[in-house]
Amino acid sequence: MLFDRHARAVYNHCFRLTASWAAAEDHVQTTFLTAWRKRDQVRIEQDSALPWLLAVATNVVRNDRRSVLRKLRLFRRVATETTVPDHADDVAGRVDDQRQMSIVLAAVNRLPRNQREALALCVWSGISYPEAAAALGITEGSVRARVSKAKSRLTELLATEQQVVTVVEGR
Repeated sequence: MLFDRHARAVYNHCFRLTASWAAAEDHVQTTFLTAWRKRDQVRIEQDSALPWLLAVATNVVRNDRRSVLRKLRLFRRVATETTVPDHADDVAGRVDDQRQMSIVLAAVNRLPRNQREALALCVWSGISYPEAAAALGITEGSVRARVSKAKSRLTELLATEQQVVTVVEGR
């Protein structure tokens, strides 16, 4: 009987407080549930429970707003999600790098062993010519000559390889 008599007034009150019909509907339900739970505390003013129900509805809306604000503050404190780069680009790059390195390695393997060793130490590993000479047990001049010959021969081999790739791929 209380619901039938005052639901529309409580609903309109909640709508005016929230500007949302859906939220007002939820708040009306919560208001009457609270009223039922606290029915022994009802204060009737001039033979009507409406003022008390409107006060309960106001508190329900206020509590809901506080809850929403607490959640928003919590979400703001949580570290913002960083965008994760698409790993497909990295995978494609790695596959391409691997393909190119296997072409280079095939060309390097066609060099004489002494040139491969000098190239690997000085160019790939970044060891100085004097350090490579000490490691290989030869003079620094010999290391320089081997690296120079290796670079020249690789340039020729890779140019030929690139021409083959271009013809095969139809570029």
